[in-house]
Amino acid sequence: MPTERPQAQAMTAVAFRGVAKAYGATRVLERVDLEVASGEYLVLVGPSGCGKSTLLRCIAGLEEITSGELAIDGRVVNDVPPRDRDVAMVFQSYALYPHMTVRENMGFPLRIRRRPAAEIAAAVDEAAAMLELGALLDRKPAQLSGGQRQRVAMGRAIVRRPKVFLFDEPLSNLDTTLRHQVRAQLARLHRQLGATIVHVTHDQVEAMTLADRILVLDRGVVQQIGTPRELYDRPTNLFVAGFLGSPTMNVLPAQAQGGAAAVRSTGIQWPVAIDEVGPVTLGFRPQDAEIVSGDAAEVDLIESLGSEAHVHLRLGPHKIVVVTRDPCPVRVGDRVGVRPTRLLTFDPETTRRLST
Repeated sequence: MPTERPQAQAMTAVAFRGVAKAYGATRVLERVDLEVASGEYLVLVGPSGCGKSTLLRCIAGLEEITSGELAIDGRVVNDVPPRDRDVAMVFQSYALYPHMTVRENMGFPLRIRRRPAAEIAAAVDEAAAMLELGALLDRKPAQLSGGQRQRVAMGRAIVRRPKVFLFDEPLSNLDTTLRHQVRAQLARLHRQLGATIVHVTHDQVEAMTLADRILVLDRGVVQQIGTPRELYDRPTNLFVAGFLGSPTMNVLPAQAQGGAAAVRSTGIQWPVAIDEVGPVTLGFRPQDAEIVSGDAAEVDLIESLGSEAHVHLRLGPHKIVVVTRDPCPVRVGDRVGVRPTRLLTFDPETTRRLST
């Protein structure tokens, strides 16, 4: 995760004030109130169709908001066309001109603004140096790898020096190795430029490693916004808890009383940091549990990943996963105990987190 930076004194680059978006009777965004600080890296995550790309396109001006107010750098832009918003968008599909060289593609935004040739050349050379594209400037897009094409698309955005960069799943078309390389390039780019970036992704690793803050959306509603550590350690509800983290959080029904909770249909009991009496939902991350001696659970499957192992357990009628070292100290069929080292509790009706 990136080092968390204080944002309190920063100017606001993008502000959503009660912004909603609907297509006829279908509501896509529900009253979004959000401020993105100047120089902040904000990542939007959520399931497909949750509204995150729509929110990004609203900033770009590619979608009109239905109600509310959207401001960029203090100026309300509800009725400002995309070309006058001073934002640059990098798409999943690269959108490069195939007949132009890398140099021409990167310089195109300045050329259509009739900037002097020397200024264009200097801006392209500077962006190419940042993105390690200097040796590729005279090639056409067809001669480049996917990762190189995505860096050219980023370079084309950089030369404009916009107020806000918008990234719409820019790494989703890349294989794992290229995604890692370009992700590192994005982190360096943000550090070098001090740029304001709003980034949409499905990739949790992208979100957790790049973001100053993460915004989680579900069905157009903001579920939580905070630093990666805040969302991972203190999810506001079960949706956020289950959406972030891999393997996903273990969730079990239980009955709480007197600072302990008994997992239903198992007889196992764990201490909890709440005083409530009654039904609760327990949650713990696979990394926040230990396999100990006992017979409450049966080892059902072991996934060996080299540096760690994912141990799938049957705990009565429930299935859970515990992450342990590899080689794994247990075998399929063994009877073992499970001890969470950090346990969260949630209200089973509202799904809101109860414990701190």
